Amino acid sequence: MSDCLIKGNEAIAFGALDAGCRCYFGYPITPQNEIPEVLSALLPEAGGSFVQAESEVASINMVLGAGSCGIPAMTSSSSCGISLMQEGLSYMSGSHIPGVIVNMSRGGPGLGDIGPSQGDYFQAVKGGGHGDHRSLVLAPATAQECYDMMFRAFELAFKYRNPVMVLGDAIVGQIKEPVLRRPPADAPGAAGLEERAADWRLEGYGRRGPDATPRLLKSVYLAEGALAARNRLLQEKYEAMKAETSVACTDVDDADLVVVAFGSIGRIAGSAVRLLRAEGCKVGLLRPVTLFPFPEAALQQLAKQGKRFLVIEQNLGQMIEDVRLAVRGIADAAWHGVMPGLFIGADALLDPIRDALREI
Repeated sequence: MSDCLIKGNEAIAFGALDAGCRCYFGYPITPQNEIPEVLSALLPEAGGSFVQAESEVASINMVLGAGSCGIPAMTSSSSCGISLMQEGLSYMSGSHIPGVIVNMSRGGPGLGDIGPSQGDYFQAVKGGGHGDHRSLVLAPATAQECYDMMFRAFELAFKYRNPVMVLGDAIVGQIKEPVLRRPPADAPGAAGLEERAADWRLEGYGRRGPDATPRLLKSVYLAEGALAARNRLLQEKYEAMKAETSVACTDVDDADLVVVAFGSIGRIAGSAVRLLRAEGCKVGLLRPVTLFPFPEAALQQLAKQGKRFLVIEQNLGQMIEDVRLAVRGIADAAWHGVMPGLFIGADALLDPIRDALREI
């Protein structure tokens, strides 16, 4: 246990290492390069393997291979690099293979710039690749959460045998602040994660004895009705994931207006809420910590209490669709967008929140 002053990206790397990650495969791209930089030095020292792959396509398929053997593995990239991984993510979901993927997103579309953006929300929570696959998605707002979420990411990946994405951006990845490096007391570590894979992981011929039943991990189902059955099984798993839904709420009990924002914008919005509270405004904040599964129940509960909502996100309007779906038939939600690539402070959100309060 120790305190350190580090970037969010570095906290991701330390968290992954402490959570039990034993393989990292990645390709450099700004603004997430500190993740592979730290792991390239520390992971081999911990008995793990670090490989700078030839591309993001190679990276995700290496994670697929390691995960199929029950090894805690991860990759990281930014936006367009994650786009290249979508086929592999779909294969992992379809084959029940765990793995952790970190996206410190950048401005887009296209190559864009290295500034902050939340324009990858749709890509993260709606699947991104082909088929009906879904990934669990976690959204940190601080460097400490970057560290802490890696334990949850690996835990959930092995619990559900599914990809888990940690979705940040240039702000949370590059911010430098104190982080307490403290593994949870119940963290399973590498050995514990690998033990959970004992019943399904692929092993070398003869390791389980010559009479052992062969194991097969696959995502191709050609027999009549087999693919339908597989997708029903996957859908049941995605429904079960709703038990992992998590939010962080501030001052919502007496609020007339609840701001809904995630990640770094959620943190900035929280500062704006505190300033407006000091003025006597009845405003609160709901920050989704899990983006998939989306916290529909928490929003519905607030809507039934008569709350109104303002969604703030750094894109052209993405999470607003999920908020409106969650409260449909009960309430509506206003929206305020921050253009990708801009760095803002809490003062930039005060007037949009005041305007939404006046419209209630």
